[in-house]
Amino acid sequence: MSNATDLNEADFQSEVVDSPIPVLVDFWAPWCGPCKAMGPAVDQLASEFDGKLKVTKLNTQDHPSKAAELGIMSIPCFVVFKGGQEVARLTGGRAYDDFKAFVEPHL
Repeated sequence: MSNATDLNEADFQSEVVDSPIPVLVDFWAPWCGPCKAMGPAVDQLASEFDGKLKVTKLNTQDHPSKAAELGIMSIPCFVVFKGGQEVARLTGGRAYDDFKAFVEPHL
């Protein structure tokens, strides 16, 4: 069971842009092997930083226009939003420690 919240285009504003805490958005698709491989790391991050970081997932297959609007060219792509603005972006699979180090400066 995932600890990350599933997003859609309709709730992106309220869940990400208007969030009082930083938000990690995992842009993924069901057919993407590296996306599936990063799933446990995404869930671990959600648990470890619960209350300090909101972790969400946006299925780019179901919501392609939001991914295009944000310039997501390849997946998995992880974007940190703080105060409604993109502050960091990471593409591709990573070891958990590297993934955690990508997020920590924005908490």
